Amino acid sequence: MEASAAEPDWLAACRRIVAELRVMLAAHPSTRERAVVVGRGEGGDRTLVIDQAAEELIFAELAGLAAAGASFTAISEERGEVAFGGGPLRVVIDPIDGSMNAKRGLWPHAVSIAVADGLTMADVFFAFVCDLTSGEVWTATRGGGAWLDGVALSVGDTERRTRDGRLELVAIESAHPARIAKRGQELSLRAHRVRMFGSIAFALCQLAAGRVDGMATLWRCRSVDVAAAQLIVRESGGLVAFTAYEDPLGAPLDLISHSPVVAARSAAGLAELATLPSSQQ
Repeated sequence: MEASAAEPDWLAACRRIVAELRVMLAAHPSTRERAVVVGRGEGGDRTLVIDQAAEELIFAELAGLAAAGASFTAISEERGEVAFGGGPLRVVIDPIDGSMNAKRGLWPHAVSIAVADGLTMADVFFAFVCDLTSGEVWTATRGGGAWLDGVALSVGDTERRTRDGRLELVAIESAHPARIAKRGQELSLRAHRVRMFGSIAFALCQLAAGRVDGMATLWRCRSVDVAAAQLIVRESGGLVAFTAYEDPLGAPLDLISHSPVVAARSAAGLAELATLPSSQQ
């Protein structure tokens, strides 16, 4: 969707946000500085000083867009829903996806921003994810494709499997030790190897780039973690399903942890991974 007088240039806004986030993180270089807890966000998690600072930077940018005439409702991990004039548009934000990694100076951690013209994952029309450690930027527009650092992603349904038919490499998130133990046998039947990055948005983007062959969360995720990256996967030719819903893209754009998410490069891979998570665990 092209920018107009009524529609902001979302990509330019996201790039400005990334520049400011880099400055902020550089000003908090150590774990001691980044790990300071300043409260608890609307999403339920503890708010770190870097989470709060990141959100303040993003909301300052959103306020500027609103002052220029844009109308939307922002949905963010820390502040919850904030109306900027209301209207049908929803801006879904995770200021730092992978806060634990960021707190400890570990790779990766990302900013995730999605814009939707409705209430569910299917309604997202713009997506932006930037890995704040490598600087890689994934973007997508609904019906317009996905890009990595400005180069179109067209990985298609190609996936790598071992000789015995298992997916070669699968990313797993919400990886609490008890959940891994509970699903370990099923994982071993479906995946030759797993990777746990600590950022749902980042993990999905690795699938969009063809770097992993599947992705699954072992627990329910929130829209702020996944709204942008799920569009990037779909526009790259991959498949995504929120397993708690009959409609695979029916998960709401709010702050409640509604459903696990699985993604793959083929229908067969998606069906295999869909049996792993349980929204009732």
